[in-house]
Amino acid sequence: MNRLKKELLEWGQAIVITIIIFSIYNYFFATTTVYNTSMYPTLVEKDMLFMAKRVDYQPGDIISFKSELTLTARDYESLNFIQKILHHEGERKNLIKRIIAGPGDSIEVADGIVKVNGEIIDEPYISTVTTKSAYYEKIPEGMYFCMGDNRSVSYDSRELGLIPEADFIGKVVFRFMPLSKIGNVD
Repeated sequence: MNRLKKELLEWGQAIVITIIIFSIYNYFFATTTVYNTSMYPTLVEKDMLFMAKRVDYQPGDIISFKSELTLTARDYESLNFIQKILHHEGERKNLIKRIIAGPGDSIEVADGIVKVNGEIIDEPYISTVTTKSAYYEKIPEGMYFCMGDNRSVSYDSRELGLIPEADFIGKVVFRFMPLSKIGNVD
């Protein structure tokens, strides 16, 4: 009986420690997978990314956030077995975009030019001409203007509007798959 009690206690301790480690990890970190081409060439489909939560977000950061778009039946069918366990049809879709401007900034997107606070910004990471237009005289606290690097196909703040920081999942910091491209994400 004493041996059974000791073994149950050890199992209980292992389970509690696992739950604590898992909870801490989920509080500070997250992972995601790229499912479209809106961040090409910086990120491509099937890239798997490691993200930091609870960070200070800055223009230029690549972030993932919960959008108002929902996961369709077609989206759900494209998920792998594990993803299907974690997600369900109709839930809010996660998008990955780059922060272009933040609280207090002005933003103007017109004629293929992006200006933040009246200055044309240098964007060596974009792969296509910036289409569509947008204008915000002053971005409110807690809100961000985000766009994909592949501007001609990206569904972003030009259509979605400003993104609330409350919907941010995390800042992309590291690509861990595919192994041939493992490393920091700029």
